[in-house]
Amino acid sequence: MLNDKHILITGASSGIGFETAIQCANQGAFVYLAGRNQDRLAALQKRIKNALLLPYDVCDEQQVKQAFVQIKQTGKPFHGLVNCAGVMLDAGFAMTRISDLQQQLNVNTVSAYLHSQLASRLMTRKREGSIVNLCSIVGEQGSAGQTAYATSKSALSGLTRSLSKELGKLNVRVNGVAPGFIDTPMTNGYEDAAKQNIIDKTALSRMGTPSDVAQLICFLLSKQSNFITGQIIGVDGGLSL
Repeated sequence: MLNDKHILITGASSGIGFETAIQCANQGAFVYLAGRNQDRLAALQKRIKNALLLPYDVCDEQQVKQAFVQIKQTGKPFHGLVNCAGVMLDAGFAMTRISDLQQQLNVNTVSAYLHSQLASRLMTRKREGSIVNLCSIVGEQGSAGQTAYATSKSALSGLTRSLSKELGKLNVRVNGVAPGFIDTPMTNGYEDAAKQNIIDKTALSRMGTPSDVAQLICFLLSKQSNFITGQIIGVDGGLSL
């Protein structure tokens, strides 16, 4: 589905970003692997034929801009951006510090804003492109004990919808995927009882896998989704029902 597409994936060193990079490459894409863990990125690159490592901090504006300079210098067209980098804070509202909220916003929202801004400049030159944001069912429905995380993801959903309206006339599509309870490093710290409680509320009675989410992301990056934009699509096994 993605032959000859050039796609940047943030948060590629683990979880959904890691799996998305593999699936994009398997579909024929050239993948720019962005993340802070250079060792894990290097291990990932060994599994992908067509890839370029871009180890940097997604919250450092100058590092992000330099990464896009490197992408531009390749001379290749730029087709896709997947904003997978993210962090999740479990903390009661009364115990959440403003610095915690700022961290959630910086990683989950501001970094996606900056990457989308720079990516869209490259995409609009060719009047073609697809941006996919990793939103969350928590951002769509809220979650007690995750107010900072939910706030950052709700803002990301707003960014997704607004950008789709602004960039649509330039043939750049913007969509979000909203995972439910996915088996990633983010959820590894949950106790068994807490995991089971969420699984019991999920219609398909299981945790999702990174592959479940990555498959949808690949579809949204491809021409098979050419008339889809401004959508936040749940990948939650029915948790939101």
